[in-house]
Amino acid sequence: MKILVTGGLGFIGSHTVVELQNEGFEVLVVDNLSNSSEKVLDGIFNITGKKPAFEKIDLRDKSSVQKLFQTHQNISGVIHFAASKAVGESVENPLLYYENNINTLVYLLQELKELPNANFIFSSSCTVYGQAEKMPITENASVQPAISPYGNTKQIGEEIISDVAKVTKLNAILLRYFNPIGAHPSTEIGELPLGIPQNLIPYITQTAIGLREQLSIYGNDYQTPDGTAIRDYIHVVDLAKAHVIALQRLLNNRNVEKVEVFNLGTGTGSSVLEVVNAFEKVSGQKLNYKIVGRREGDVVEAYANTDYANTVLGWKAQSTLEEALDSAWKWEQKIRS
Repeated sequence: MKILVTGGLGFIGSHTVVELQNEGFEVLVVDNLSNSSEKVLDGIFNITGKKPAFEKIDLRDKSSVQKLFQTHQNISGVIHFAASKAVGESVENPLLYYENNINTLVYLLQELKELPNANFIFSSSCTVYGQAEKMPITENASVQPAISPYGNTKQIGEEIISDVAKVTKLNAILLRYFNPIGAHPSTEIGELPLGIPQNLIPYITQTAIGLREQLSIYGNDYQTPDGTAIRDYIHVVDLAKAHVIALQRLLNNRNVEKVEVFNLGTGTGSSVLEVVNAFEKVSGQKLNYKIVGRREGDVVEAYANTDYANTVLGWKAQSTLEEALDSAWKWEQKIRS
C-alpha cells in the first residue's frame, strides 16, 4: 500500500516514515524543505534500508497538488504533517499560518475525496483545548477559543475535515499531540530546526552544546508548583508509532465513526524547570538559563488523559522523559560533531 506523507522530512514526519517502512508500507514523501533537509532521506535509508519516494512540492500551489494525485493514483492513505507549527511565530505572522496550514489542507482534501481509499490522518494539537478547565485533558474536553493563530488553524482544520467527511467517502483520525521531543535511538534522524528553535528541547540542547548563549524560560509566576508552565512531553518515536496504528485502523475499517479523535501524550505533566533539571541529570551539563516574561499564546498547563488512546487505539507511550531527553542530547552531539 502506498501512503502519502506530507512534511515527511520534518521532525515527526521523518520518524513516522521510518515506522511506516518498518511495517512494510510503500511511502511517498512530499516536502517543500522550508523547515527540513533532503539529507533526512539518507537517515531514513540508514535506519530502514530503504529510501522513500520523494517529491519536492509546495502544497500551497494547488496545481502542484492536483498533478501529484494525477501522477500517483494508487494512494491508499494520507498522513498530513505539512504545516507551520510555532505558537509565537503564528502570533507575529498570522497570514503565513492561515495560508500554509489551511490552504494546503483544502487542496489535499479536494483531491483525496475523489479516491476510493480516502483515509486521512491529521496532525492536530492539544492547543485546540486552549487552557483546558481541568487536567488531565480528555478527548471530550471542550474545544476552547484559540489563543494563537497556530491553535486556530488546527481547530479550523479539524472542522474542515469533519465537514468533508459528512458528505464524501473520507474517513479521518485527528491526532491531538502534546509535546513531541527526542530523536531516533540510532541518531540517524532527529529534530533539526532551521534558525532559532521555537521549541524548548532543541533550545536546551543547543544551549548545552554552546550554540546558544542562554536559555530563556518564559515566566515563573504561573499557578504551578514551581511557577513554570507544565506540558506533556512525548518521545517522537512513540508518537510516530501511533500514526501507523491509526492508519491501520482506517485501512482495516476498524474505525467506528467517520472522524475519530485521539490524544497522544504520556499522561504526565512536567514543568519547564523539571525538564531542565532532568536534562542536566542525563547529560551531565549545567544549563545557563534565565527567567524572562511570559510568552503570548502560552497556556499554564496541558497534559493528556491517554486512556482512550490506550484502550481504543491500542497504543501507549513507552519512553520516559529522561530517555527522550537523552536521545535528543545524543542527536545534538552527533550533528555538531
